[in-house]
Formats: sequence, structure tokens, C-alpha cells
Amino acid sequence: MNVRFYNARILTMAEGLRVRAGELWVRGSEIVHVGLEEDEEEPLSWDREIDVQGNLLMPGFKDAHTHSAMTFLRSYADDLPLKQWLEEKVFPMEALLSPEDIYELCRLAILEYLTSGITANFDMYLEPEAMARASVDCGFRTVICGAVNDFTQSVEKEEQYYRRYNHFHELISYRLGFHGEYTTSREILEGIASLAEKYKAPVYTHLAETEEEVKGCLERNRKTPAVYLDSLGMFTYGGGGFHCVHMTERDLRILKERGVWAVTNPASNLKLASGLAPLAEMDRRGIGLAIGTDGPASNNCLDMFREMFLATGLAKLREQDAAAMDADRILSMATVGGAGAMGLSACDILEPGKKADLIILDLHQPNMQPMNNITKNIVYSGSKQNVKLTMVNGRILYEEGSFYIGTEPEEIYEKANRIIRRLRQEKRSF
Repeated sequence: MNVRFYNARILTMAEGLRVRAGELWVRGSEIVHVGLEEDEEEPLSWDREIDVQGNLLMPGFKDAHTHSAMTFLRSYADDLPLKQWLEEKVFPMEALLSPEDIYELCRLAILEYLTSGITANFDMYLEPEAMARASVDCGFRTVICGAVNDFTQSVEKEEQYYRRYNHFHELISYRLGFHGEYTTSREILEGIASLAEKYKAPVYTHLAETEEEVKGCLERNRKTPAVYLDSLGMFTYGGGGFHCVHMTERDLRILKERGVWAVTNPASNLKLASGLAPLAEMDRRGIGLAIGTDGPASNNCLDMFREMFLATGLAKLREQDAAAMDADRILSMATVGGAGAMGLSACDILEPGKKADLIILDLHQPNMQPMNNITKNIVYSGSKQNVKLTMVNGRILYEEGSFYIGTEPEEIYEKANRIIRRLRQEKRSF
């Protein structure tokens, strides 16, 4: 499909945070022109021309850590500490899920991503076949993160997944990963590290999310999680840590030296009382930073606007410095940073040759006026109400409150509610 966006304000993220007027053209799945209108010897034949009406075209947000299928636990297990939440509420219910359940629950999450201007997610969960199928069927871009631990999957399966889902579909890719040090034996961890060496690949995991996690690792291994995992060769080719809340000086040095991304999840860390990540310090050290929502059971919403505001606000509170983590830096983390952490180099900015993963934000709303500074408005006063359009891979999936993913939203909602009713009944029968 060839689409012309005109009469637009454009934030390419290729030239810092400068907003300029112009047009953007999409041919198939790619951007072919960004700038002023120009004459071509053979003009494109447009399937659609969209008057952006002075609103903002920008790269879509990248949700760099989530568990999509956990939509079924939204508001089911709230107001509990992490360990109790996981062991008493989450794990027993997850054990009852079928692959088809996961497929349906991922589709529900995708609807929510689209309303938040999220064009790709970094999804760690069970049953990658169901996850991949849900994303492809909806037209959404997903990077699947390995989720092996002592209770599910295996090193052998991880390698199978890595080989399969990096050649599955243009919308799907796969990164090596495991749930966390505290749920994964040394034998499995060494196996994952061996895969990283074999494929010269980065590895991703939950890292230093809670004080209890760090304390337990010190008791077991006499090392913090980052130091212990690095000693096993886990981060030889980089990777990422989700949360990175309780970090020591040595931990931070490892992240910088190994090229390990820190993916912050401020809403989840607040809700589970996990703590405040040292974002400003990590930024000062030049550690790669990205933002994720975490799953809809611990957040509970998949809203990048809320995450951006919390990321900057909590960093200022932690540093006792209102200048800490400037809003423009946060906006870059939510877009370009996420693409870097997820390995989506073709989806980071708006320029010819890049994938057409983009959004339109409505500036003609009270919360975006006056336009003293558009980019800071996005972080400090923007919300999901400003998302007019979300395009992934050159296909419009959400526009003006309507979804174009091949299934009516009400059908997806009904199936999700049916799943949680069944699971509750099955849990009671044990």
C-alpha cells in the first residue's frame, strides 16, 4: 500500500528533537520520502493520501519489556508484594493456560499497544508460537524474548526457538533470554551462556528488580545478579536487564563495559514497591536506556505515556533534582532507545529506507496546547487520547478509535473474559 502523509509536523528522531513541516511517503512497508513535497519522474500512485492537519508524525514507541498474555491477570492479583504475587497468584494461574489462551490474550494486549502508539513490543512469555501467530495475524511487530527457567522450557528449546523465530516472519524476531537468576539453575544459565557464545548473541533477563532478589543471589553465589551472570559469560555479546533497580557500582560498570541495555519499568516498580531505578546515574555513565511497561498484571496498563512521565518524574525524585532526566531524553528512550535494545535498527527513526512504523499524535487537543515545546508536551502532558493513528510495517492498524487487525475488538474481549472465568473455575477445583 502506498500512503502519502502531507501537511504534517514531523519528528524524525534522526536530527535530535527538531520538529519540521513536510510530508512522509510510504511504499509498501518502507518509508521512501521525508521532507517537502517533491516531483518524481515517475510519481507514486497513492492508495491513500492523509492530510495530517498540522499534527505530529513520529516514530512509534517501543515497549522494551512486557508479558502480553498476562492481560488475563489484570486486576486479579493486586496489592501484594512481588514474591507472594508470583508464587501464590501468578504461577498457579499461568500453569493452567493453553497455547490458544495465550494467542487470544496477546491479541488483547496488541489492541492496547496500538492505542498507546506502541508499534513493537519485546515480549517475554510462554508459548512463542502462540505469541508469534497473534502478532502476525494482527500485523503487529514483536521481538520474542526467551523465558526459560527451572519450571518451563529448556536450553534445547531455547535454541530451537532462536533458530525458528528469527526466520519466521518479517514482523517477528527472537532474542536469547531467561526469566531471572533466582528462578534459573546454574546449569541452565551456563547453557544459555553457551548459546550466546555459539550465536554471538545478546542475552536478556529480569535483573536486580528487588532487594530480595539481590540478597538471595549474594547468599547463593556471593555475587550480585549482574556480577554473577557476567562471570558465567552471559553478557559477552551484550544484552539487556529488565528493571535494574538495585544496582551497585560494579553492576553499573558491567552494564557499560558489556553493552547491556537497562530497560526501566517505572509503573511496575512503583506498584510492586520494588524501588526506583538509578536512571540518571546510568545515563551519566552512557549505559543504553529503554522503557518498558512490564506486564498488564503488574502495571496494570500498557501505556507508554504513563511510563514516560513516571520515568522522568521518579528520576527527579530519586536525585532530588528537577533537572534530572530531561523529558527529551525520556522520549528518545521510548523510541530510539527501545529500538536499540530490541535490535530493531530498521524501526528507530523516520527516514527513507526505514520501516514505516509510525504514529500520528493529535496536537489539536487541550492537553497539547499551547505548543511552547511539542516534545516536552508529549512526555509531561501527552496521553493515549492524543494517538490518532498507529501504522506498523506500512499498514494502518489503528485510526481514530477504530482497529484494523482483522478481528472485532468485542470478540477479543469476550474471549479474554471467557478464559479468565474458566481458569478461575479450574483453579478452584484443585
